[in-house]
Amino acid sequence: MHLNALRRYLIRRLTLLALTALAAAGTVAAPVVLTEQASEKGIVKVTQLLSELEHPWALAFLPNNDGLLITERPGRLRYVDNQGKVSAPIAGTPEVFARGQGGLLDIALAPDFAESRLVYLAFAEAGPNRLAGTAVGRGRLSTDYRRLDDFEVIFRQEPKRSTGVHFGVRMVFDDAGHLYIALGENNQRLYAQDLDKLQGKVVRLFANGQVPSDNPFAADKTARSEIWSYGHRNPQGLAWHPETQALWLHEHGPRGGDEINLVLPGKNYGWPRATHGINYSGLPIPEAEANSLEGMEDPIYVWTKSPAISGMAFYTSDRTPAWQGDLFIGALKDRALIRLELENDRVVHEERLLQDLGRRIRDVRVGADGALYVLTDESDGALLKVELEP
Repeated sequence: MHLNALRRYLIRRLTLLALTALAAAGTVAAPVVLTEQASEKGIVKVTQLLSELEHPWALAFLPNNDGLLITERPGRLRYVDNQGKVSAPIAGTPEVFARGQGGLLDIALAPDFAESRLVYLAFAEAGPNRLAGTAVGRGRLSTDYRRLDDFEVIFRQEPKRSTGVHFGVRMVFDDAGHLYIALGENNQRLYAQDLDKLQGKVVRLFANGQVPSDNPFAADKTARSEIWSYGHRNPQGLAWHPETQALWLHEHGPRGGDEINLVLPGKNYGWPRATHGINYSGLPIPEAEANSLEGMEDPIYVWTKSPAISGMAFYTSDRTPAWQGDLFIGALKDRALIRLELENDRVVHEERLLQDLGRRIRDVRVGADGALYVLTDESDGALLKVELEP
């Protein structure tokens, strides 16, 4: 084994053993600095705050510096306080289809969470014939963080067609309180082009699940009124640009063709007819016609060698001016944190961070303190804090 690889392995194993021993003793583990590495903008410091999370998928910071919530794909929701203590699984979460890529997935807080305490969860939900689809529900987080009360499903992807793959899913609220949900096509490729189905779509709802009357297909009797955009493959990043008020989305291509899109109402983003990717076998996508087709939106950025992107956050904090306005995206296959520099709606530069850790990065968020917080999707998944040293 290469010396650096051996060093990284030993650091991970010793950290895991130490944290396990502390947890068994009933204490809170101290943060562990994993690496300090040079980057284009300065020294990046990575601190492990938590480990022993089972395939963590998404996180949400509670307001007023009140801790955070983390989803674990097997179906658990955890509360983490400001001392790093992880709660027992929160009661009242939905039953999930925890097969393949399915399980408890994204999380979002209601815009009025400070008053309503409503938490939105996206998850894979079982259906007939051992198939599943994405669903979204909401419940009220108790003041002791132990349960979600009155959980109700407000949206279901129809029809349910997944055998355990391509659920998506990411959620974001815009400044007007609309909820956007990015949905995978369940590996039913042509469904992404069918307006009477909810596979491969971004949908737009009111916070209670009702459909706004100004959605682009609300008056079309042949289309699902929830649809905002279509022709997507497997989105796993969604973010509302804080300055331009535009909806940004990224999605997994097949072999090659991971892409970033600016999502506009009623537009077709091409999958599977327009794609830069090929099948994992190396053969062409049977339905593909070209990289770009008239009447379909081109991506603003494409990776022809797929990093397997997941999670998405614009950096807007004043804490680190060198990152101001950058877009951060996790990479699962390439095991990196990707930093993208933007000019208007164009990506002008890419930098890879954290590659020496060898972690599958599932989610990335910006904390109120201006640091980046990253989840690693592993059986002993971790919460990492990423800072740029002055």
